[in-house]
Amino acid sequence: MDFFSPEQLQEYADTAIDLAIQYVPSVLLALVVLIAGLWIIRRVVNLIEKGLTRQETEATLSKFLCSLTSVVLKALLLISVASMVGIETTSFVAILGAAGLAIGLALQGSLSNFAGGVLVLLFKPYKVGDFVEAQGVSGTVAEIQIFNTILKTPDNKVIIIPNGAISNDVITNYSMESTRRVDFVFGIGYEDDIPRAKEVLLRLIDAESRALHDPAPLVVVSELADSSVNFTVRVWVNAADYWGVYFHLTEQVKLAFDAENISIPFPQTDVHLHQAG
Repeated sequence: MDFFSPEQLQEYADTAIDLAIQYVPSVLLALVVLIAGLWIIRRVVNLIEKGLTRQETEATLSKFLCSLTSVVLKALLLISVASMVGIETTSFVAILGAAGLAIGLALQGSLSNFAGGVLVLLFKPYKVGDFVEAQGVSGTVAEIQIFNTILKTPDNKVIIIPNGAISNDVITNYSMESTRRVDFVFGIGYEDDIPRAKEVLLRLIDAESRALHDPAPLVVVSELADSSVNFTVRVWVNAADYWGVYFHLTEQVKLAFDAENISIPFPQTDVHLHQAG
């Protein structure tokens, strides 16, 4: 028993030939565009990766940006290829746009932190190992993640700061420059000898091996306070020596003033008793 008559077979063959004539060139062109597009995308991603490497971009950010670029370009290529073979893509693009908007609204906090992380890794206001102050806290940068920056305080606490907040706030980086200035204020009594006190301070600075002499240290009388004559002392040191010099000179000034009989005024309270009647 024949399922198809010769006339039906001829009709199906003609239809197939018409479809082939109509769609085969589009499909072949779409395949060529797909292959060429994938090759171009691969070259573009490689160029971006090389550029980021030359700029010494953080490895995590570099890989993420290359992956994101690749995904976006491939998605655009697939949509273009689909439209070439006659697939309606308008509704598909609209659905993707609506889904992206919904996801963006739901994750706006995380996206803000992500954008902040990208800015931090690109512009490098600080790096791992720097001592920074931001968001009211300070510490050594232990890790820069894509969403958070992790600080470790001098007393070994771990502080996690969202990158969205830290990228939009004032950041004080104490480690960016190789030198820092140590500022002191020392007070002496009004009856003490100012030139001798100044000589003692300069001698102590000169004896401090970690103090730099360029820029030169500064010792000046800066204030005639209520109960003391105040000296402002400024000493430049290497950034790593800041606290060591600060603590050491503070101690040495107290010992030297005591040895030279130079007084250091301190707040005092006089109590007067009056007998009733």
